[in-house]
Amino acid sequence: MASQTHHLAQVNIARMLAPLDTPRMRGFVEKLDAVNAAADSADGFVWRLIDSDGSSATDFRFWGDDWLIVNMSVWTSPEALVAYVFGEDHRPVLQQRRQWFEHLDEAVTALWWVPAGHEPTISEAEKRLTLLREKGPTPEAFTMRERFAASVS
Repeated sequence: MASQTHHLAQVNIARMLAPLDTPRMRGFVEKLDAVNAAADSADGFVWRLIDSDGSSATDFRFWGDDWLIVNMSVWTSPEALVAYVFGEDHRPVLQQRRQWFEHLDEAVTALWWVPAGHEPTISEAEKRLTLLREKGPTPEAFTMRERFAASVS
C-alpha cells in the first residue's frame, strides 16, 4: 500500500489494427467516453492523461510510433488500479481488445511510484516501460503481478 506521499503511476500501450477513424476501430472509440468516465469516478483514481479533446488520450503516441496508442493514469494504490482494471466497467472492453489491437509479446504495461501530485509525462512512461522490458520488474518499473513498495526517499 502506498504512503500518503506516493501514488501509483501506470502506462499501457496498444498497437492499433487500423486508424481510430475507421470502422474496425469504431467499437473501441465508442466505448472510450464511458470507460474514461468510469476511471474518473473510480475509488483511488487521481489523474489520467488527456489530450486536446478533453476526454481521452488518443492524440498521443508512444516511441514516435503512429500505431501505438497510450493510456497513463495515477492511482492511490495498486489495489485501486486492479479494482478498476478488472471491474465491471473496464473488464468487458479489456476482454475485447484483440478486436482492435495486436497482441504484443513484450510488456505493454508498467507501474511505478510517483510523489503525490506528480503527473507523469509520456517521456517518463517511455523510459519506465523500456526499463521493464530490459530488466524485468524492479522498484523503478514493475507489473501488477510483481509489485514493489513505494520508496520513502
